[in-house]
Amino acid sequence: MAMGKLMIFLLQLSWTVHLVTAIQRKYIFPYGTLSGDLTLQEGDDETSKVLALKRPLYFYESQFNELYVATNGIISAQDLPMEKQYVDDGFPTDFPVIAPFLADIDTSQGNGAIYYRVTESPTLLNRVAQEVHRGFPGGHFTPTHAVIATWENVAAYEEVTRATGPSDRLNTFQAVVAYDENDSYALFLYPEDGLHFFGTRPKESYNVEIELPARVGFSRGEVSFIFSRMEGPYYSVTSNEQSLKNLYQVGNTGVPGVWLFHIGNRYSFENVVPASVGGALATPPPRGQEGDDSTTAEYPETFEEEPDEDYPPIADPDFLSPTIPEFLQPSHLDHDAFPGQARLQPYGGDLPLTSDPQYRENDNHVIQYSTETKETCARFQQQCSQNADCTDYSSGFCCHCRSGFYGNGRHCLPDGAPHRVNGKVSGTVIVGSTPVDLNSVDLHAYIVVSDGRAYTAISEVPEPVGWALMPVAPIGELFGWLFALELPNSQAGFKITGELSHDVTDVTFYPGNQRLSIVQTAQGLDSENHLSVDTRLHGDVPFIAPGATVQMEPYKETYQYYPSVVRSTSVREFTVVSAERGSETFTFQLHQNITYHDCRYGLRAGPETLQLTTERVFVMYVKDENILRYAITNKISPVGEPVQVNPCYSGTHDCDTTAQCLPGEGQQYQCQCATGYMGDGRNCYDVDECVEGIGLCGANAHCVNLPGSHRCQCQSGYELSGCCFQFTIAACNPLNIKLAQYIPQIRSLSCPYLDECRSQPCHPQATCSNTLGSFQCQCQYDFQGDGFQCVPSNGDTHCEHQRDSLQTTSPEGNVDGAFVPQCDEQGQYRALQCHGATGHCWCVDSRGQERAGTRKPPGTSQPNCDEPAVVPPTQRPETVCERWRASLVDHYGGLPGPNHYLPQCDPQGQFNPIQCYGDSSYCWCVDRDGREVAGTRSHDVVKPACVPTVAPPTMHPLPRPDVTPPPSGTSLLYAQGQQIGALPLNGTLMDSERSSTLLALHGSIVVGIDYDCREKKVYWTDLAGRTINRARLEPGAEPETLINTGLTSPEGLAVDVVRRAMFWVDSTPDKIERANLDGSGRQTLFDTDMVNPRAIIVDSSTGTLYWTDWNREAPKIERSSVDGHSRKVLVKDGIGLPNALTFDTATRQVCWADAGTKRLECIASDGTGRRVIHSNLNYPFSMVFYANHFYFTDWRRDGVIALSRDSSQFTDEYLPDQRSHLYGVTIATTHCL
Repeated sequence: MAMGKLMIFLLQLSWTVHLVTAIQRKYIFPYGTLSGDLTLQEGDDETSKVLALKRPLYFYESQFNELYVATNGIISAQDLPMEKQYVDDGFPTDFPVIAPFLADIDTSQGNGAIYYRVTESPTLLNRVAQEVHRGFPGGHFTPTHAVIATWENVAAYEEVTRATGPSDRLNTFQAVVAYDENDSYALFLYPEDGLHFFGTRPKESYNVEIELPARVGFSRGEVSFIFSRMEGPYYSVTSNEQSLKNLYQVGNTGVPGVWLFHIGNRYSFENVVPASVGGALATPPPRGQEGDDSTTAEYPETFEEEPDEDYPPIADPDFLSPTIPEFLQPSHLDHDAFPGQARLQPYGGDLPLTSDPQYRENDNHVIQYSTETKETCARFQQQCSQNADCTDYSSGFCCHCRSGFYGNGRHCLPDGAPHRVNGKVSGTVIVGSTPVDLNSVDLHAYIVVSDGRAYTAISEVPEPVGWALMPVAPIGELFGWLFALELPNSQAGFKITGELSHDVTDVTFYPGNQRLSIVQTAQGLDSENHLSVDTRLHGDVPFIAPGATVQMEPYKETYQYYPSVVRSTSVREFTVVSAERGSETFTFQLHQNITYHDCRYGLRAGPETLQLTTERVFVMYVKDENILRYAITNKISPVGEPVQVNPCYSGTHDCDTTAQCLPGEGQQYQCQCATGYMGDGRNCYDVDECVEGIGLCGANAHCVNLPGSHRCQCQSGYELSGCCFQFTIAACNPLNIKLAQYIPQIRSLSCPYLDECRSQPCHPQATCSNTLGSFQCQCQYDFQGDGFQCVPSNGDTHCEHQRDSLQTTSPEGNVDGAFVPQCDEQGQYRALQCHGATGHCWCVDSRGQERAGTRKPPGTSQPNCDEPAVVPPTQRPETVCERWRASLVDHYGGLPGPNHYLPQCDPQGQFNPIQCYGDSSYCWCVDRDGREVAGTRSHDVVKPACVPTVAPPTMHPLPRPDVTPPPSGTSLLYAQGQQIGALPLNGTLMDSERSSTLLALHGSIVVGIDYDCREKKVYWTDLAGRTINRARLEPGAEPETLINTGLTSPEGLAVDVVRRAMFWVDSTPDKIERANLDGSGRQTLFDTDMVNPRAIIVDSSTGTLYWTDWNREAPKIERSSVDGHSRKVLVKDGIGLPNALTFDTATRQVCWADAGTKRLECIASDGTGRRVIHSNLNYPFSMVFYANHFYFTDWRRDGVIALSRDSSQFTDEYLPDQRSHLYGVTIATTHCL
C-alpha cells in the first residue's frame, strides 16, 4: 500500500512539474504562410502595410481602424516613425504601442521571419474567448476579430565583423489582439526555449559596452488636449532582465509563457488590466475527454449567478485546436484522490500573476501557486461608469454614481433630465380565438423624471389587438418603476438595475382565465443615452369591442427586493365602457420578476420592500394611427409611508418638465434646469446648439439638435473620430503628424472608406445613397427637408412643426407642463407667447427665441411686443466666462470661425457644464472655474452628460488678453499652447522666480515665436486660430492679427530685423511664405520638394534663410536667400527628426536639435565643419542661441533646457508650474545684438 501511494505521488509530481514548464512552440496560435499569414519584409526597421480592420478596435479608450506590425517587436495603431525615435527609449512612447518584445530586432539576411494576419476563424476566436473568460471571469467577451503577429527566430541587431560573425541568439514570440464591439484583449505568448536574448545594444553606443533591456507592455502614446499635450497612460510588464526571463517561465493565465491583458474599452478605460488566475495546478484529463469547456462560444446574457457554466463550442472543421498538449495519464487513477485539483483547462491549469513565483506545499505534497484573486478597483475600475466612483470592499469592489447622477454605478444618468426609451415589440397575441402577430413594431417611451410621469406609445398595432391590449398597462409600468419619482428613503429601479435588466411578467385575466406573458429585456443605453428595451408578448387576452374605452383606478404595489431579483404581485381592476355592453368591470392578477446584475460585495443599501404608488393611469388606442398609448404617474416610497406634503413629492410643484425639483423645508423647493437646458427652472428651454452656434459641426458634418444636447452627423464618409472634422485634437499630434492626414479631401490614407448608409444616418422618411467618401440623404415623396430632418410636405413652418411635435408627445395631446409655441396664420411665431401651465408671457423674435427683458409673471399685464424690450442693467460684474469669450471674439476679429474655440456661458455668465472645441465633437465637462473634469472627454456624436455639482461663484480672476511685459533685461520668450511665457535670464541662468505669463491667449495653440528687437514686438503663429499675430512688449498692449487667411498649419516663424520681413512654414500645404512685418506684401517662396517643414530661421546679416524638413523618408535641412533664390540642401545625412534650428552668431554656424537622433549638431553655412555638440537629448522641439548657450524646449521634460556650447553640458533647467508641452522659444534682448 505504501509503495502504491508513493508511485501515485511521484506520478502526480511529474505531471505537476511538466505543467509548470512553458507552452511548447507547437501549441501557440497557428502561424505562417500556410495559415494565411502575410510576411513582413526582411530588414532592420520595417513596418507592414496597413492592416485595415473591418470593425474598429478600442485601445485604451480610443478607437482605431488600422494596425501596423513592425520589425522591432511591436504592433501599433498608427504608422510608425523611424526606429531612432523609439527603439532605445523606455515607456511611454509617443505613439500607440502593443509591445510583446520591443527591442532593436533585425531580420536581414534570413535571420528569422515575421508573420501577421487578421482572422475571423471561429476556433481561434473561441480559444481567445475562453482565455479571457478564465482570466476575467466576471466579464462577457465574444471576439469578432483577432490580429495575430508572430516573430519566429528573429535576431537582435548587431554590427557584424569578421571577428564576431552573426549571432545564434534567436527569439520566437507571438502577440494576439482580439476584440469585439466594446472590449479588446491581448495575449502574449513566449514558448519554451523561445527567448535567447533579452536586450539589444544601441546603434550609436560608440563602442561602449551597454545593452538596453527589451520593453514589454503597452503605451497609449501622447494624448493631445485643447491647450496642451501630455504623455498618455502606459503599462509595463517587465522592468529588468530577470523579469524578461520570467516571461516564458511564468504567466498570468495558468500557463507559463502565456500572458493576458485587458487593453481597451469603448466607454471608459484608465489603464491596462492584467489577468489573474490562481489556485492549484490543474490535473490534465485524458486526451479526448477535455469536455465542452475546452472552447468557449458566445456568452449568453444571464442575470443570476451560475458558476462553472459550460459554454458550447464554435465548430471549425478546418482546424483542430492544438490548445491541449498530449499527456500520458493512467485511466484508472481517481481524480478525487487528489484534493484541491481541478481538471485541465486549455494550456494546462491555473497560475498566479507574478514574475517571481512563490511555491508552497499542501498536505498532499502537491506543488501549488498562491495568489490574491480578489477583484479590486485597481484591476476592474473600467467597469464603472465614467460618472461613478469605485469602492473596494473586503471581498470585491462596487461602483457608485457620483453626485448629480443616478444609476447602479456601472451606468449613470444625469439627474433631472427627461428620459427616453426605444425598442421593439414582437410576439403573438390571441384575441378571443384570433391570433395576431406583432412583427417588431416600434415602442417609444418618454419619462418626466422630475414627477414620475411615463408615457409609452406602441405604433403599427393592428386594430383587433390594439383594443384588447389597452388594459395591459404593465407594458409601460416597467418604465414607471425604473424612473419613478423618489420619496425619501427610497430609490427608483434604474438605481438598482442600471441599463441591463430582464423583466418577466405573467398576467392572468378574470373571469376568462386568459394568460399573457410579457418579457422585457433592457439591452443598454444607445449613443444618445436612450434605453433600448426589447418586448415580447405571448398568450391570450380578452376581446374588447372596437371604440370602447378602458378606465383603470390608481393602485399601490409592493416590490420585494432580493440580491439580483425584484418581485411583485398584485390584483388590479379595470373597467371597459362600450356602446354595445355598457360598463363592465374585470380584474387581472400580475406576477412580476425583475432580474439584474447586482454588486454582491458592498453592503446592500435600502429597505427590503418598497411601495410603488400609481396615482394616475391613462390608456387609449388611436384607431386612425394604429397607436397604443399608456400614461402612468408613479412614485416610489417605503411601505406605509405617510403622504409627503412637499410639492416635489406631491407633484404640485411648477418646475419645468426638463427641470429637477429640489425639496427644501416644509413647502419650500427649488427648480434646477437639467443639463442642456437653460432658464429659471420653472421655464427651461432646450439649448439649440445648432442654431445658437454652441455646437457647430464642421464642414463635413451636419448638426442635429437633440433634447439637452446635439449630434454631429458625418457626411464625408469617414469615421467621426479623426476624419469628420478637420482638426482632431485628442487623436492626432497636430505637429508631429501632418494635419492633412486627417482631412479626407487632401489625404485619405488614414481614413478607411465607409458605407455610411449601413448606420442609417438619414431620417426614417428619407433614402440614403452611398457614394465614394460620402453619402446623400433625400426626403421621400410627400416629405420635405434636408434628408436628416424630413417633415410632411404640407407647408409646415418651423413653428408649426415644433408645435405639432409637442402636441403629439403624450397620449393626451401634449406633455403636461410643456410649453407649446403659438403660431400665426402664416405659420410664423406669434410675437407674444404664453405658457399655458404657468401663466408666464414673453415676446419672441422671428426664430421663436425669447427677447430678453420681456417676460411677465402671471397676474401682471402682458408685455407689449411692439415696443423694444427694456433690458434692466446688470448689477453684477462681468464673469470670467464672459470676459474670456469677449476677448476671444475680439481676438478673432469679431468673426470667430467654426474652427475657433469659444467658451460657452450660461445666462448667469458662468461656464456651461459642457464645453466643445470649435466645429468638432470633442467635448468635455468643466468645473465651476472652467477647468476640465477628468474622465469626461468624448469624441462621440453625442456630447457627454455634464451636471454642475455646486453653484458657480460670481467672480474669478482672469488672465487678461493683453501684455504683461517681463522685468527689464534679457528674457527668454516661450510658447506654451494658450499662452506666451517670459523667463528672465540672470547672465545665462534662467531666473524661474521671476518667470511670468507675458500674454494669455485662450483658445490658441502658439507654436512658432520670434522677436523684433527694433520695435520690441513679439510675433507668433497660432495653429488653432490659423493666424499670425504680434504684440508690443508694453503694459496693456493688445494682440494684433496680421494674417488670418490662407493658413492651415502655420508652425515655424522667423523675423528679419534688417529687411523688416517675416517668414513662416505651413506644414499642411508644405510651403514657405514671407510678408512684411505689417502683413502686407505676402508671397510664396517655396511650395515644392517639401514634405514636413517645421523650423525656420533667418540670418539677417547675410540675408540667408534656413529651414528643416523632417520627411521620414528623407529628412533634410535647406538654405536659400531671403528672396527665394539659390535654394540648396545643406544637410541630408545622419538626421532623423530635425525639429529645432538656430544660428550661432559667434561661430557663424547653423545648429539643429534632432528628436530622432537625439543629437545637437552644428555646421557651417557652406556645409563644412559639421560637429556634434551633444548626443543624448530627449525630445527637443525649438531652440535659440544666446551667450554661448543653447536654450531649447523639451517635450519629455515639458520645460526649457540650457546647454553650454563650450562644455557640451547641461547647465540649467526650467519646468513651468503648468506642465504641458512647450513649443517655440526665442530671445528678447534690450537692444539688437
